[in-house]
Amino acid sequence: MEKVQLYDTTLRDGMQGENLFFSPEDKVKIAKRLDDAGIHYIEGGWPGSNPGAAHFFELAKKIAFKQAKVAAFGATRRPGISCDKDGNLAALIDSGAPVITIFGKSWDLHVNEIMDNSLEENLKMIRESVAYLLDQGREVMYDAEHFFDGYKANPSYALDTLEAALDGGTRTLVLCDTNGGSLPCEIEEIIRSVMEHFKDRPGICYGIHTHNDCAMAVANAVNAVHVGATLVQGTINGYGERCGNADLTAIIPILAVKMKKDCMSEDNLKKLLNLSRFVSETANMPPVNSRPFVGKSAFAHKGGVHVSAIMKNPKAYEHMDPVKVGNVRRVLVSEQSGKSNIIYKAEELGVDLGDDAVKQRQIVASIKDLEDDGFEFDAAEGSLKLIMEKLTEQYKSYFDLESFRVVVEKDKEKPCYSHAMIKIRVGKTTEITSAEGDGPVSALDNALRKALSAMYPQINDMHLVDFKVRVIDGSDGTDAKVRVLIESRDTDNIFSTIGVSEDIIEASWQALSDSFQYKLSLEHQTPS
Repeated sequence: MEKVQLYDTTLRDGMQGENLFFSPEDKVKIAKRLDDAGIHYIEGGWPGSNPGAAHFFELAKKIAFKQAKVAAFGATRRPGISCDKDGNLAALIDSGAPVITIFGKSWDLHVNEIMDNSLEENLKMIRESVAYLLDQGREVMYDAEHFFDGYKANPSYALDTLEAALDGGTRTLVLCDTNGGSLPCEIEEIIRSVMEHFKDRPGICYGIHTHNDCAMAVANAVNAVHVGATLVQGTINGYGERCGNADLTAIIPILAVKMKKDCMSEDNLKKLLNLSRFVSETANMPPVNSRPFVGKSAFAHKGGVHVSAIMKNPKAYEHMDPVKVGNVRRVLVSEQSGKSNIIYKAEELGVDLGDDAVKQRQIVASIKDLEDDGFEFDAAEGSLKLIMEKLTEQYKSYFDLESFRVVVEKDKEKPCYSHAMIKIRVGKTTEITSAEGDGPVSALDNALRKALSAMYPQINDMHLVDFKVRVIDGSDGTDAKVRVLIESRDTDNIFSTIGVSEDIIEASWQALSDSFQYKLSLEHQTPS
């Protein structure tokens, strides 16, 4: 099995993405997770460009990584000065990183028009910088920036830049599609040409670094490996400038599972989903459900025909076993569902439908009617379970609403003030409570929690994480129905519930009430 090394640049190139920032402490946490997942190289930043990157390398010196090597990133020396006088190279050395990745210009457009430099001086900068860093006892990789654009414009000079890096002593050439404009066919053709050009110089490791401006970053990286690259640079979740970098959470399963490349162990592959979510959570970026392999929807099935098929053989509609990457198969219930969806979901959620085919069809019809009325159960499995229990007469109500009142008050320039009063019944006991909150939903949540906590102390480990409000049909203006989706979390679960009404407070109450009912149903609670 051919070995392919994984080089992660989330902590440097990934951070160039819009609205994305990691503190040095965040970067340390991510680096540890990358190392635990079996990534070979972790690029920590450009120590010569900002204090935060330099601080990370100071923190990284104290960490005993299991297998990953930490890399510092920077540029070749500046034009017209010697390497020992260049502050950027000094910062790279001072970082203490065992690996240094430097980039140089491969495109004559950049040399002539952007740097206002000479072509010959650019070659000297590459050659001398590589040699200088190798003399410091570091492993040196050379990133040939804009290589594919440079090769298309002037192949002879682009190859000369690689020749200069090799003459400096590096054996790792990383070919970069920096503008992200190349196509897989171009990547393949150019890499084959490069490898043919250097066929008499054995021992070269070819790497690939692609951007996603044509939505081809993953395809280009995979194609590069197909033709002989043995090092792949990318970022977790494809984070990066403009349209992003090549997404390692997609590349790694393709290499390991589809192409049978030795890049990550089976055990580490199963950590990919949690790694993806950890990085997105640390970045304060919502996970993308449709992200291949690690997205929540990557192995989700909605069409009734599809569900019927996967119940017989998952290969019918799944290209691989989701367990390989730590994911799970999900079956969604909606207006496109068939009986198979309901049977699958009922078993998954612990609802006994029995063998009554008529009843099963009635449940399908009822859920489709609710979807037509504005409900959407794809992301609200908590409410789906409760509805299925109601339709099969298995539902147990842990509390019943008598009434509630919500007051929202605005006083001049002060922030809005929300107050909720709620009256509920638990068995023969009636509770009346009130609470304040940051908005009406928060006030209702606090009042309901206050009313229930004495009888159901287990709810204290549950809290509301997020809620989303969506207008179902905007043509009705302020009379339109709204859908409220509430996401809650307890010690072991994340679950969502839903409500629909012309009144946003009533819809919020439906979703909020379901979230508490669902939580209590998980353990079949009885009041204290």
